[in-house]
Amino acid sequence: MKYRINLLPPKERNIVDRVIYFSFHYLRYILVFTQLIVIFVFFYRFKVDQEIIDLKDALDQKQEIVAVSQPLVREVESMTNKITIIEKITKGQDTVSAVFSYIMSYFPASVSLTRLSITANGVVMEGATRDVIALRSYYYRLKSDARFAQINLSNLQKTELGYTFNLSLLNFNADKKT
Repeated sequence: MKYRINLLPPKERNIVDRVIYFSFHYLRYILVFTQLIVIFVFFYRFKVDQEIIDLKDALDQKQEIVAVSQPLVREVESMTNKITIIEKITKGQDTVSAVFSYIMSYFPASVSLTRLSITANGVVMEGATRDVIALRSYYYRLKSDARFAQINLSNLQKTELGYTFNLSLLNFNADKKT
């Protein structure tokens, strides 16, 4: 075995020597680590770019689906509006039919109508009769059933042929049963 012993004190290094020593020994590790980071970022960029391309393709595909289905959606909205209008009309017709059936079910035979107007809000009748008692009993029957919120008998006048009258029935309640 051979030993080497240096009895001389180590030589003091100046700043240039320290920089050279650092650059030769440690800077290469820093460069290798930096290169590894750059390579990792480079490959990650490939992955992110591919995801962006995939998302753009999916977005284009969904835009095509929306563009193709847009006329169908418009047609459905149009049909929905038509159905709503038809439901309103049939409900109004059902109400008018119920009102007409109700007022004619008790209508006296001795009373004749010269004008009958039925709306969703109510009924206006103008007519004539020879038997005022039949008209009075019809009026009281309508009042007692209370299917109309407001019943007004007006312009009751005696004429040569009998009596003329105006009868207005407002706010029919189809749910109320007798």
